[in-house]
Amino acid sequence: MLRTFRSLLRFQRIARTLARHDALAPLEEAGVVPGLVWFARRFSRRAAEGRPGQKLARALTEMGPSFIKFGQMLSTRADLLGEQVALDLAELQDHLAPFDGALARQIIEQELGRPVDDLFLTFNAVPDSAASIAQVHMATVAPDPVDPESLAAGDAAPRREPRPVAVKILRPGIEKAFERDLELFYWLAEWIERTQPRLRRLRPLEAVGVFETTVRLEMDLRMEGAAASELAENFAGDPTYNVPAIDWQRSSRRVLTMSQVAGIPMDDRAALLAAGHDLAEILTKAADIFFNQVFRDGFFHGDQHPGNMWVDTEGNIVAVDFGIMGRLDWRTRRHLADMLIATLEGDYRRLAAVYMEAGYLPQSNTLDVFAQALRSVCEPIAGRPLNEISFARLLAQLLRLTESFELPVQPQLLLLQKNMLMAEGVSRSLDPALNIWTLAQPLIDAWMRENRGPEARLREGLEDALRGLRQLPALADNLERASAELAGGRIRLHPDSIAQLTARNGGSLARWALPVALAALALALVALF
Repeated sequence: MLRTFRSLLRFQRIARTLARHDALAPLEEAGVVPGLVWFARRFSRRAAEGRPGQKLARALTEMGPSFIKFGQMLSTRADLLGEQVALDLAELQDHLAPFDGALARQIIEQELGRPVDDLFLTFNAVPDSAASIAQVHMATVAPDPVDPESLAAGDAAPRREPRPVAVKILRPGIEKAFERDLELFYWLAEWIERTQPRLRRLRPLEAVGVFETTVRLEMDLRMEGAAASELAENFAGDPTYNVPAIDWQRSSRRVLTMSQVAGIPMDDRAALLAAGHDLAEILTKAADIFFNQVFRDGFFHGDQHPGNMWVDTEGNIVAVDFGIMGRLDWRTRRHLADMLIATLEGDYRRLAAVYMEAGYLPQSNTLDVFAQALRSVCEPIAGRPLNEISFARLLAQLLRLTESFELPVQPQLLLLQKNMLMAEGVSRSLDPALNIWTLAQPLIDAWMRENRGPEARLREGLEDALRGLRQLPALADNLERASAELAGGRIRLHPDSIAQLTARNGGSLARWALPVALAALALALVALF
């Protein structure tokens, strides 16, 4: 009861803020606490200009860090909000007033257990940037010592300059503020689950759970450092993509130190041209990087807006801010590739079948009807030049079919679609005549041949069979152990069940393990060949 009363009071304040920015439409459409929403609209002064998404972005910014992050999550839901609102929320400015530099020094010393002056040669108390969860200070550290064995006999060690670093510091009190806001988000999700049956397919409680997990990870700066390290490892030896190096000796849960990077924002066309960069070459590199992250590695930067992607003096891409990352397992990547092939070939029944194989289309739905719906989305672009096709919009339209056919939402694909929209937006701002995805065509063709061609499918089938074969000993052991537990009385079944099992299996469960597994393997091989 106390939680409900507290949540209602906070909700009323939030509704009034939304009303002041003329951004109540989402709550009105969802039917959440309609009385309070009506009251907020009726008795709040409105003075807002711009598109609906821009109004909502301004209201969320005023409400604080958790709501900024929530807005960024909503920006992945073009299927619900519409493409323009999603794009406006994707540009949500994650900037807040900075906290005091003296407090930043105090946090560093508490986290790392040493005075700031011992850790850094210089530390700028004025932050370079301040966001909802953390702010960044510029600093320098002593250069790494020179290995004497690397010097020629008699040579003196060269003079080395201090190494510039960026120090990211978690905003004080952010964890407590997040816990308070999270209580409200869960209360709203529960309200929607109870009162709005038509919205249950959106899994509001599950969505808040994903949001909670994402932000908790983002508030542990060690996880961001680990993501940057993994991304750098994936692109080791590839000079076209650069990730800051993490200084683990000066990092902890609330402090992250990394090498400084610099460059021209990815979407600053005038500055890139003034610096003599070839825009087509930059876009080709960006397309290759995006493709490799998604399909080769299954691990991609989840917030690739222009503020997080720069171009260095060599024309290579530099990335920062790795708090939001996306992952696609091999199965999802394989299904995405099969969907792409079926779409390009105009085989809509096969496309529908891939949806079903992936588990996105419940078996209760009619395959032919879903294939017809897919045709209605894809046919309008059939035969058009690739540079006129927005694959991000195509993916968004396909995702919108989830509502008509009650398909479960796929969070990893929503994040992918959001980043595709961002990439296409940057591409068209630099050169409207180019389609960023056509630039990666050689990589796409090679990946398809290697991973989805006839030889790849045969290899995949054999690997699945061998994987099943390797699991046979463990399966036999598990069944033997279960049989022993049953015999020893540690697992108790009804006497009638035991009698039936004994009569059916000749007194032993385990003795059937190997024949059953071999039969399954034989069936798999028959299906394969």
